[in-house]
Amino acid sequence: QVRLVESGGGLVQAGGSLRLSCAATIRTFNNYAMGWFRQAPGKEREFVAAITWSGSTKYVDSVKGRFTISRDNTKNTVYLQMGSLKPEDTAVYYCAADHLGSGTAQISPYEFWGQGTQVTVSS
Repeated sequence: QVRLVESGGGLVQAGGSLRLSCAATIRTFNNYAMGWFRQAPGKEREFVAAITWSGSTKYVDSVKGRFTISRDNTKNTVYLQMGSLKPEDTAVYYCAADHLGSGTAQISPYEFWGQGTQVTVSS
């Protein structure tokens, strides 16, 4: 059974940094592309970043240069390092896993999701 648990969210001032972690209980973590998505109040869930099993990455334009996704396959963990945070980054951030995935920005291919972690950026 696959389980994803996010951590690292919190309240930060604009311009600050946070690192999110997603610990995965997956027997074959290496076979999964991992993604980060976010959902702000009253808005649809949106793609933030993804990383393939081999380390190829993709980002939404609004976070390029500010966020970095990485993974540690020895720890079954994916990270999202967030810097230069803005109030518009405020959202619940979700980790997701896509078996044999390509690191797509589309939501539907991701079979497994975490419960989310709140990130709040104050101005």
